[in-house]
Amino acid sequence: MELIKEIETNHEKYTNWRREIHAYPELAYQEHRTSDFVAKQLQSFGIHVERGLGKTGVVGTLQCGTGKRAIGLRADMDALPLSELNDFGHKSLVDGVMHACGHDGHTTMLLAAAECLAQRKDFDGTIHFIFQPAEEGEAGAEAMMKDGLFRRFPVESVFAIHNWPGLPVGEMATREGPIMAALDTFKAEITGKGGHAALPHLVRDPIQVASQIVMAWQTIVSRNVKPIDPAVLSVTRFHGGTAWAVVPEIVELGGTVRTFSKAVQSLIADRMLEVAEGLCSSNGCKISFQYERRYPATLNSPQETQLSLAAARDVCGDSAVDSNIEMVTGSEDFGFMLQEKPGCYAFIGNGPGSGGCLLHSPHFDFNDDAIPVGGSYWVNLVYSVLGHSAD
Repeated sequence: MELIKEIETNHEKYTNWRREIHAYPELAYQEHRTSDFVAKQLQSFGIHVERGLGKTGVVGTLQCGTGKRAIGLRADMDALPLSELNDFGHKSLVDGVMHACGHDGHTTMLLAAAECLAQRKDFDGTIHFIFQPAEEGEAGAEAMMKDGLFRRFPVESVFAIHNWPGLPVGEMATREGPIMAALDTFKAEITGKGGHAALPHLVRDPIQVASQIVMAWQTIVSRNVKPIDPAVLSVTRFHGGTAWAVVPEIVELGGTVRTFSKAVQSLIADRMLEVAEGLCSSNGCKISFQYERRYPATLNSPQETQLSLAAARDVCGDSAVDSNIEMVTGSEDFGFMLQEKPGCYAFIGNGPGSGGCLLHSPHFDFNDDAIPVGGSYWVNLVYSVLGHSAD
């Protein structure tokens, strides 16, 4: 494994940074302490800093050489509304909030690369270090773009990495095309006629109708979507009734849909409404249906994926880089950036994790051994895209 010497030498310092960020997690658009920390470090490296994009976003700009090309490197900063169950010294000091997805590590890896590149000043072009708020369901990437991210900081391509539990430290993985799914949410309100549970012939039971809808929706993926097109439809909310002997008037359903193509996305949304309306109509009920397209699919462009793979191989070695990882049905708002600019999203090994836990677990902790790998990847990627300066 060929790590960047400066980053490897400063591993302990970066580990301390990461653990400080972990101890003070902040939710979407509330990353004030974290963005202050990021801005302070960038400025100490001699990097120009702009703040306030997407409320709490930070962009650091570093230019070297005479090249006119520019690249964007993105890390997310927000935490999750989750109570941490770890007992190590750097556990969350904020009740009900924790870094359960490793954004503390993502932020630290990009800061490590920024410091190294600011010291070396041997690339040819411009780097925009993008520290993004609100990735966890609140579309911070879109918010930064609406505030003029790519207009104020133009780039030819943009890149991001995410830690991946189960992938060994020192390994990386990505793929061309779709790598993460689009995220849609839905809410349905079924209205019937409530009444006494002992007199079912006098009511229009929304619980019975909602149950039919849930089961029918599960056939959409298996019977309407092509078997080779991955999709997931999950009902995660079913609320109705407050008393033993009363059939309620209203039942509420909710959940998510994950897809990788716009055609499948539209098909599922249309069929969900058609199926629900038909079952409600045949049972004397009414439905209110809301479907929201939250995050687009994350689609890696071919050229930028090859550049990402080249940088990963420089750090990890050929055998430790997977160039065709399976698509992931989780979602990532970096997809908004990839709608506007070509780029690549890649995974970096986090090892088995604490107790082999998964992302978004109250036992999760980012593996500090991955910091030199991720920081070195970023530096090598800059050289892959921008090249070395002639100075």
